[in-house]
Amino acid sequence: MNFSRKIVYKNIAYLFSCAIFFIFTSCEEDLTKKNGNNSKNFPSQVINNANIVQRDSGFIILKAKAAIIEKYELIDSPYTVARKGIDIEFFDKKKPKIPGTIKAKYAKFYDYKKFYEAKGNVRITTNEGQKFAMQSVYWDQLKKRIYTKDTVYVTMEDGSTLVGANGMTAKDDFSEYTFYNNSGDFSSKRLSENKK
Repeated sequence: MNFSRKIVYKNIAYLFSCAIFFIFTSCEEDLTKKNGNNSKNFPSQVINNANIVQRDSGFIILKAKAAIIEKYELIDSPYTVARKGIDIEFFDKKKPKIPGTIKAKYAKFYDYKKFYEAKGNVRITTNEGQKFAMQSVYWDQLKKRIYTKDTVYVTMEDGSTLVGANGMTAKDDFSEYTFYNNSGDFSSKRLSENKK
């Protein structure tokens, strides 16, 4: 009789253990399915008080400063963003001592497309002394074109001004540019130089 009691207790303990096992496993969530739907659009790198120097063959071509730069690399179209503004100096091999500058309250760079956008009180000064002011500007690095549809205010090195009410397109080195629906005041000397 003792022997049969031991078997019954063992069977009850075994059934009780199986019941507990099935209760715990049936209540468990599949975290891989749940987390698979989460967004991967979060920064993989964050740089605070960024001070970036870019060189080409030992020649400094760009210096950039930003309060914070975030790189989003875990998505299909990776990009880099400076949400709190950026201040860039760019150098030309023709005039390496005099940098051009770009300042904006917001900037974004799409890595694969080589496409830049700057927004919010954008100020560009070329190494020739020309000053451009607009609210947004876009640079297609592959096509070497800069463009905007915003009103562009330009002050030349001689003090003459030009307003492109419907935007502009330009080569990325500002050697050529086209303004749309423009007006302004130019010196007659400058106009005669351009006709030659």
